[in-house]
Amino acid sequence: MAWTDPATPSLRARLTALLLLAVLATALVQAAITWRSALAETEAVFDAQMERIALSLTGGLAASVLGDDALAATRGAEELIIQIWRADGSMLYRSPSARLLPPQAVIGFSSVHAGGEDWRVYALQTPSQVIQIAQAERARRRMAGQLALRAVLPVALLAPVLMLIVWWVVGHALAPVQRLRRQLAARGAADLAPLPTEDLPAEVQPLVAEMNALLARLSAAWQQLADFTADAAHELRSPLAALRLQVQSLQRAGTDEARAVASGRLLAGVDRATRLVEQLLALARHDADTRVAAVAVDLAALARQAVLGGAAEAQARGIRLEEAGDAPVLVHGQPDALAVLLRNLLDNALRHTPEGGTVRVQAGQGADGGAELAVEDSGPGIPPAERQRVLDRFYRVPGAPGHGSGLGLAIAQAVARRHGAQLRVQDSPGLGGARLVVAWPAASHPPV
Repeated sequence: MAWTDPATPSLRARLTALLLLAVLATALVQAAITWRSALAETEAVFDAQMERIALSLTGGLAASVLGDDALAATRGAEELIIQIWRADGSMLYRSPSARLLPPQAVIGFSSVHAGGEDWRVYALQTPSQVIQIAQAERARRRMAGQLALRAVLPVALLAPVLMLIVWWVVGHALAPVQRLRRQLAARGAADLAPLPTEDLPAEVQPLVAEMNALLARLSAAWQQLADFTADAAHELRSPLAALRLQVQSLQRAGTDEARAVASGRLLAGVDRATRLVEQLLALARHDADTRVAAVAVDLAALARQAVLGGAAEAQARGIRLEEAGDAPVLVHGQPDALAVLLRNLLDNALRHTPEGGTVRVQAGQGADGGAELAVEDSGPGIPPAERQRVLDRFYRVPGAPGHGSGLGLAIAQAVARRHGAQLRVQDSPGLGGARLVVAWPAASHPPV
């Protein structure tokens, strides 16, 4: 799980807070507008109602006082009817309206159709009379429409404003992500520097951290490829030049004996070039392999196989090849890679051991309880000043015999690092030459 700084602002929290503030501000504005609109509409309704009741209670006197034209212009004069009936069915009072309600009425609320219009009627019965109050349904629907329009109108007017605010809030919250996108788009193919993490939201930081880890791996792989290409071009130049000279020497040979000598040198040069190419490919393969299979490998069995494989070469050189240690020594690793490691250490020892000398391969437990795989010889050894440099690529100790490429120990070190082990160069206390040890920590290998 990727770690994020608790002080880093969260994109979710930022968006939630800003959107809540925007919605709250819009709601407050809408509430204020709705309140003022409702207040104005309520006052208009109550004023009209008071006016209609006053007109209704005057009976026919309103027309004689105000005049028919003024009465017709009064708001809602025909939309409210008040009628009072005696118990015998005769009308006692009616408001000034051209429309009349039927004398029979349902006590309480009801709906009736009179004068070609629908009315909402409320009837109240007393021992001596029946009072009817009616209001036109048309007026009620018009009033409801006006109220609905006044309620919806602020929302419709504020919706574009709210959308603009949300647009700005989202853009402001995602500005660091957009800045990161522009930085990535402006990079070249060879720019593998880590991405900046300043001011990034907490939700984006783990993604950027993983991208930076990927960029680091790509940078390392790119550097390994560049190093390998440069090293290969440098090292292959000399063998190819030597092969050209040997071919020319073969062409100039005038006798069978000279041709035989030139052919032998040419074959030896081809063998050296082939070995160099194989070692370059092995080094590149192990540099690129960052994952090691976690299987149990017996170093003692690996040492026995290496001794059997190198016996013929040791015998041809007049060197005694020994294998010490029979108890199983297990480590976690990749068998093929560890075999390459041991073969390179053994080849290095055989190449630097004079005729009649001894090379010993041993697997066992180290002083700290970890596993060790050692190859020691009776050769001239390696001076202390050169022990770290011999592990570098293409480096050879000045005056060293043979035609090595300087890649064997570099390959061994690369494999050892992939397995969490360390390659050390020491003096051999028993044989007097060099002792190369691959040591694993105590906790890195399973119990036998």
